[in-house]
Amino acid sequence: MKNALKLLFISALLVAGPVLMAQDYKFGHINSSQLLRIMPEREQAQKKLQEEIQSLSETLDELQVEYNKKLQAYVEAQENLSNTVRQLRESELRELQNRMQQFQATAQEDIQQREIELMQPIFEKIENTIAEVARERGYIYVFDLDGNSVLYFSDDSEDVFPFVREKMGI
Repeated sequence: MKNALKLLFISALLVAGPVLMAQDYKFGHINSSQLLRIMPEREQAQKKLQEEIQSLSETLDELQVEYNKKLQAYVEAQENLSNTVRQLRESELRELQNRMQQFQATAQEDIQQREIELMQPIFEKIENTIAEVARERGYIYVFDLDGNSVLYFSDDSEDVFPFVREKMGI
């Protein structure tokens, strides 16, 4: 029985082997970050993001100036202040410092979220265009060389970059 299964398996391989080998598999590769760097949409998104960062930075600078003024006024007058007033001013300074830290943390989160919002359509455009090119050119896989996740690709793998670039009109 075991010999019959082995014989059946070997004959199936002999029959199916040439059929499997006869198929022409096309593989492609691209460096998506190279493509991203030349996209005009990326430059526009970065410009918007920088404007928002600048606006938040100006607000933080205003808070820092306010804090420094209050701190300087406190330091100059602290010897002449009663304990109650001194504690009140110290409390105000701590609250202002906490507000600045909270603003900075929130601003950082907002910037990260905004970057995702601005870049997501660009990433989708890249993915969709690569998929279109892959379908048109008959690739079964297109590997992204960005991030070193592909350790090797042969000369039989075709660089898809020029086709995607052309399709995008870049």
